[in-house]
This record gives sequence, structure tokens and C-alpha cells, in this order.
Amino acid sequence: MESLSFDLDATPLREVNRFLHHEAPGKGDLSVVIRNPNGAHSIAAGLNAPIKVTIDGHAGYYAAGMNQGGDVTITGSAGTGVAENMMSGIVHVKGFASNAAGATAHGGLLIIDGDAGLRCAISLKGADVVVGGSVGSFSAFMAQAGNLVVLGDAGEALGDSLYEARIFVRGKVKSLGADCERKPMGEAETKILADLLARAGHANVSPAEFTCYGSARTLYHFHVDNAGAY
Repeated sequence: MESLSFDLDATPLREVNRFLHHEAPGKGDLSVVIRNPNGAHSIAAGLNAPIKVTIDGHAGYYAAGMNQGGDVTITGSAGTGVAENMMSGIVHVKGFASNAAGATAHGGLLIIDGDAGLRCAISLKGADVVVGGSVGSFSAFMAQAGNLVVLGDAGEALGDSLYEARIFVRGKVKSLGADCERKPMGEAETKILADLLARAGHANVSPAEFTCYGSARTLYHFHVDNAGAY
């Protein structure tokens, strides 16, 4: 595998992203290290090839956003919207993630080793998000499909206005949002959870330690008896 390195103290981010978008896809197996990111925004956003990218430090807003097929590792923490609108591939944040991690993500796997802020996995559309720590309030708000796994605790209004996504929480939940309720942990849910834990590096954690949450399906269509829940 070919390996390249860029230093953002010497090379403008625009040039690095241009290389990742236009030149890197034609190079076959490629590993790129981006040094001294210093919280720059939109690092490695819009990848559209199976490129391995390591952001060696802290990333700003929308790192690895719109990822398609890339394997992105952030060795530090990430700002708002990491892996936002991800379509496929893997994004791994070794530190913490700020608000709206994995927002609207359609596919792929987002791994966060630390905590995630407010609205983690908001409007999730099919991706999988595994958080090693805790998540903030309104996580999985309007999540439509996919899975959110939280090894720590969850803040207020978890799964508010949830559609068909699954939420697995190992710790405590401060409160559930409208139309989110506890669900049985069946064989299918256990298998899904065990697979995600293994893929995220938590194979030693038992699915039996988690509680499953899903939609009560009362908000799909307006009904006057449910008006107080809107």
C-alpha cells in the first residue's frame, strides 16, 4: 500500500482535499496521513474512494463528512458534524465528538471512543454509530434507520420522534423523547448489537448489559389522542 503524508502547517487544506478528491482515487491502495490538523474544518470531507486517511490530531467541523468508502481515523477529537451525511465506509474518532456526530448518515460505521455531544445520530438514515462513552440530549432525534450504540449514559429526550432506528444503551437514560420506548432484546437485536460491538473494538462487552429502545409508532400519523406528545 502506498503511503503519503501532508502537513497542514505547510500545505493548505484545500490542496489536500483536492488531492483526495481527484488524484487519490486513481492510485489504488493508498494510505494518507494528515499532520497538524489543528482543528481545521472539513478535513477529508467528500471522500469517494476506499482511501485510508489518518488525521493525526484534532479535527474541526464536518471532518469526514459525506464519506463514501473511505476509512478515516481521527487520533484526537472532532468538532460538530463528524461523518455528517456519511454514505459508506468507516470513520473512527479516538477522542471525543462534538454535537451532531453522524447526522443524517445513510450508511457506514462511525466509531467514537469517547463521549459525543448533543444530537448524536440526529436524523440517522441507515448508518451505525457506536459511542464508547456517553451521549448528550436529543441523541437519535428523528432517527429513521440504522443503529445507535451507547456504552455510557444518554441525556434527555433520547430518541425523540424516533422512526425505525434502534438504540442500545448500556448505562442510564436521563429521559426518553416523544414516541421512544423500551423494546425487548430479541435474538435479532442481540446479534446486531454483538456484531457492532465487535466491529467497534468492544467484543469483550456483553449485549446482555444493554437496554434496547425503539419507536412506539404513535407519531407516524397525527391522531388527536396523541396531540399532547407532539
